Amino acid sequence: MKEKAVMRREDIELLAPAGDWECMRAAVANGANAVFFGVEKFNARARAHNFQTNELSEIMAFLHKYGVKGFLTFNILVFEDELAEARKLIEACIDAGVDAVIVQDLGLVKMIREISPDFPIHGSTQMTITSPEAVEFTKPFALERVVLGRENNLKQIQKIGDQAKLPMEVFVHGALCVSYSGQCLTSEVWGGRSANRGECAQACRLPYDLMVDGVQQPMGDIAYLLSPKDLAAIDIVPELINAGVTSFKIEGRLKSPEYVANVVSKYGMEIDKYFGGDETGPSKEEVRELQQSFSRGFTHGFLDGTNNKQLVEGTFPKSRGVYLGKVEKILRDAVICRLEAPLKRGDGIVFDAGDPTKKEEGGRVYDVRSSGLKLEGEAPEGDLIEIVPGRNDVDLNRVHEGDRIWKTSDPALDRRLRSSFETEKPYRTFPLAVSVFGQEGAPMRTIWTDIGKGTTVAIESEIPLERAEKRPLGQEVLQEQLGRLGGTLYYLDQLEVALKGEVIVPMRELNRMRREAAEQLEQLREQPPKYIKNSVDELADSYMTDRDVSVQPSEVELTALCRTLEQVKAVVKTDVSLIYADFEFIKQFPEAIAVCREAGKRIALVTPRIHMPGENGYHRNILNLKPDAVLVRNTGALYYYLKERMEKPEADHPLLIGDFSLNVANHKTVNLFREAGCDWVTPSYDLNIQQMVDMLRRSDTSRLEMVIHQHMPMFHTEHCVYCTFMSEGTDFTNCGRPCEEKRASLQDRIGMSHPVRVDEGCRNTVYNAIEQSGAEYLSLFMELGVRSYRVEFLEETGDKVLEVLSLYRAAIDGRIGGPEVWRKLKATNQLGVTRGQLVR
Repeated sequence: MKEKAVMRREDIELLAPAGDWECMRAAVANGANAVFFGVEKFNARARAHNFQTNELSEIMAFLHKYGVKGFLTFNILVFEDELAEARKLIEACIDAGVDAVIVQDLGLVKMIREISPDFPIHGSTQMTITSPEAVEFTKPFALERVVLGRENNLKQIQKIGDQAKLPMEVFVHGALCVSYSGQCLTSEVWGGRSANRGECAQACRLPYDLMVDGVQQPMGDIAYLLSPKDLAAIDIVPELINAGVTSFKIEGRLKSPEYVANVVSKYGMEIDKYFGGDETGPSKEEVRELQQSFSRGFTHGFLDGTNNKQLVEGTFPKSRGVYLGKVEKILRDAVICRLEAPLKRGDGIVFDAGDPTKKEEGGRVYDVRSSGLKLEGEAPEGDLIEIVPGRNDVDLNRVHEGDRIWKTSDPALDRRLRSSFETEKPYRTFPLAVSVFGQEGAPMRTIWTDIGKGTTVAIESEIPLERAEKRPLGQEVLQEQLGRLGGTLYYLDQLEVALKGEVIVPMRELNRMRREAAEQLEQLREQPPKYIKNSVDELADSYMTDRDVSVQPSEVELTALCRTLEQVKAVVKTDVSLIYADFEFIKQFPEAIAVCREAGKRIALVTPRIHMPGENGYHRNILNLKPDAVLVRNTGALYYYLKERMEKPEADHPLLIGDFSLNVANHKTVNLFREAGCDWVTPSYDLNIQQMVDMLRRSDTSRLEMVIHQHMPMFHTEHCVYCTFMSEGTDFTNCGRPCEEKRASLQDRIGMSHPVRVDEGCRNTVYNAIEQSGAEYLSLFMELGVRSYRVEFLEETGDKVLEVLSLYRAAIDGRIGGPEVWRKLKATNQLGVTRGQLVR
């Protein structure tokens, strides 16, 4: 067996966020090896300042000058009418020498490969890649690396790396999404702002009441049930390196340049310490400085494994900074507190009374006193001190004994961090090797080599060498003159002198040669890499045609997704052609199959939304049960089933139906999954009606299934509400399985209760309280050739199931109009997550 290669410092990449030029400079100045950034469109941080496409060349020249890579974030779904614009942006990236694009949409990956076989692509965390099989699914598209889901733990990361053998990028610091990236529909369901389009409205940071079996549970001051703490892996850098992580990714394109400078410098220091054999880890002060820049409280996230008690604190949803202690006594103009962290005049503080929804008292520290005496400088941790807030900042009548105090800002720290990138000096310098040749009567020749880049320039003197009367050119003189590289990117590291005889040229000539060499080498650093770029028609593989593809009501098939056995028993009495069993526990599948077999109905079993390492047993069980079809919800599971088909071609394999969670948003993604082996494909819920119609007009609709009725699955999360708030345990091994006995829901601020359901992997899905219907668009979709329509149930009784299905059959047959369906069902009238405007 081949031994694992030993990791070197140069194998590790520290990847920093940049929302604007200041952040980019902060990243470079503080040691980032690579930077990720977005332009004005097509990235998952629509609220960031972002750069402009016409700045790409300037950005890449700046980064490459300092030996830093630049990755463009293209990590959203691309709609049909955006493909031409997406192609132009990719072409601009190729021309500018962008080092890679970070992509979510597999259809976009397909198009990039049509344009360029060698342009680097990184699979975004929005691809929900969490298993070796999911990595393998991307291999035909030659992705350079994948960004793993934040839910993967260290053992899983190592397993994925060992099996898939692709460089792995892992988030190590910053905000955590409670939902799996690429699988969150909440923001758009409630506010028309899609997380898959970079417009997340952070519904996870809102307060919720926990309802158990319809009764509100007393939760004390815990209200933010879905708001995770922030990820900070600063103290487990060695474990990450040992697990095979090659790119340490810092979240924060909406954060300040001080945050970027702080976090990048701290992680760079820890990585350097690891390779220098220093095992001390970060100091308490360094961790506090990280907290000061931004912190909702620090956690390792899922890197240590699932611990539901540590992920969500629940009492506040926003950055607090550094914890100082509690108010022990309130004086006329001050509060007394025993400090748990240092504090000085000018720092910002806030008093936390336990209800962040109400106005909180806070402001600047005017003075710090000890026993009534004013302190100069910083009051240290452990001291009992009097904190005097600015007179107009804080109303001490609204402060209580026992309130927590947080240091929200440290101007001195910000000034220090800002000074790291607000400087006229170059952010980095690089070693040069210089060789000098020549003899009397001939020009002096110099060869200058940028050692790190391997680039070389030759500079000759414009006047010949002359005999030296005194102080001839030699090692010492040339070392001094050619080494005067201050203000440039370089320093003289190696000098070889091979001059014949005692010769000299004027000092001004040496200065000119030195300047010219430095300028030419710097220009070579800024040169973009060259990639293949083909001219591509993004619509060449579309199904645009003048032929009539419309289907008649008699050709239309209704399918039904059931989540209880009662629903299955009701559906078998109808004309539904395929029944999906989407049960919380796999042990319920055999009975559902028996019911369908007895009734002569086809049945499909449904995979979980997520596929983790070592979870193929679930899929083996599905195949052993011999269903007619499998509804596949992730690329890892899809790879498993496709591999089974290839390895056992003689076996009777189920149909493979790709579900909404594969995020199919344009005809290229439809084609990709059909070509991969999906028999049917379900469009993404991110499409509004206009975007859906645009895609259908360019796709082979004969194998598309439309979800026409459902409770929208909003959050899909590794964080278990049942375990966290309804048990004493930390994960599935010790939680007592309250999910088997009780039903939880989350009640929002307007009183809507959103059901929380658990799957076999103990992952939670939060469903929208109100179902929605696309019945109004049935006739249009039939005109466009769609003949399969799915109705999804959640908690409906058997009688309700029969009522819903009969209404949809009546609408398909034209006996009632679409609006009548959603009005009778009291459903919202929309398709996918936003209604949009239909232009025909």
